[in-house]
Amino acid sequence: MKLYLAAAVLMLVLAVHTEAQDEPTLEQRFATFQTQVKAIADDLTEKTKSTFQQLDESEFATKTKGWFSEQYEKVKLKLSESFN
Repeated sequence: MKLYLAAAVLMLVLAVHTEAQDEPTLEQRFATFQTQVKAIADDLTEKTKSTFQQLDESEFATKTKGWFSEQYEKVKLKLSESFN
């Protein structure tokens, strides 16, 4: 009877020990976290860059830049006429 009990306890200890080894260590968790944060940051960088590029190339931005350029030239011309 004692032999069966000892064998059962030994099997239970081995099972618990095997499951405990499957868990990642603190170092592995930090490495995984670092990789995930880097991936998120890279993705966010690409999305932000893409968004700003689309805004810069949009029709609204092009028209606005053109309008400001025209207004600047008009003001510059009026100032040069006024002071000459």
